[in-house]
Amino acid sequence: MITLKTDAEIERMRISGKLTANVLDLLGKSIRPGITTAELDRIAYDYIKSVGAEPSFLNYEGYPASTCISIDDRVVHGIPSDDAFVKEGQIVSVDVGVKYDGYHGDAARTFLVGEVSEEKKKLVRVTRECFFKAVENLRAGTPLGDIGYCVQSHAEANGYGVVRALVGHGIGREMHEDPSVPNYGRKGTGIRLKSGMVIAIEPMINMGTWQVKFLGDGWGVVTADGKPSAHYENTVVIKDDGVEILTL
Repeated sequence: MITLKTDAEIERMRISGKLTANVLDLLGKSIRPGITTAELDRIAYDYIKSVGAEPSFLNYEGYPASTCISIDDRVVHGIPSDDAFVKEGQIVSVDVGVKYDGYHGDAARTFLVGEVSEEKKKLVRVTRECFFKAVENLRAGTPLGDIGYCVQSHAEANGYGVVRALVGHGIGREMHEDPSVPNYGRKGTGIRLKSGMVIAIEPMINMGTWQVKFLGDGWGVVTADGKPSAHYENTVVIKDDGVEILTL
C-alpha cells in the first residue's frame, strides 16, 4: 500500500534526509587508500549516533552494519570488513540510511579513490546523470514507468547495463515501502505518481552486462562479468510541480 506523506511527515523526512547526506559527505572526505570499509562504517555509525539518530540498515533483516560499502564490481550490499582495504584506482559505492524521529532517509554515492581510469570516471558520472534525467520532468501525474525509462535510456545510450534484480522503493516510517521503483521500463506505463509520495530513486549501472550474481553471504551482489558498477541514490518527494530531493 502506498502511503502519502503529510507536510509534517515530509518536514521530519527533510531532517533524516539531511543527516543522510551529511553521512555521505563525511565518508566522501574519509575515503582514502589504506582505510578499511569497517573503519568507514564506524565513522558513519559514530556520526549518526552523535546527532541522536539511528542507522537504518543496522540489524535490518539481520544486516550487520550501518552502511553498505561496495567496491568496483560489487553492485550493492557490500558488508564492511576490517579485512577490506580501499585501494588507489577503485570506485567505492556507499549506501546509507538514517532514521530520525521515526522517519528514514536513504541515499548512495559512488566515490573515486585517487587516480581512477577514465572508464570508471565516465561510469560514475553517467550513473549520477541517470538519476537527474529521471527527476528532470518528474511531478504528480507522471507514470512510474517514466523513471525507469529515463534511467535505462541514458545508461544504454552510453553502452552500460541497467541492473534489474534490484530496484528503488517507497520510503517513510519504513525503510522499504511501496511502490517498487525499477531503473528500467517503458514510458507511459505504471501507476501515476501523486503529490506526497516519497520514493528512493537509485540507478545501479554496470559497465558491462546488466546481469548480476548473488554472493553466498546472503547480501552481496556482484556484476556477472566482473566489470565495475556504480550507484547513485536520493530520497525524493513528489510534488504537483516537480520534486524535492531530500538527501542532497
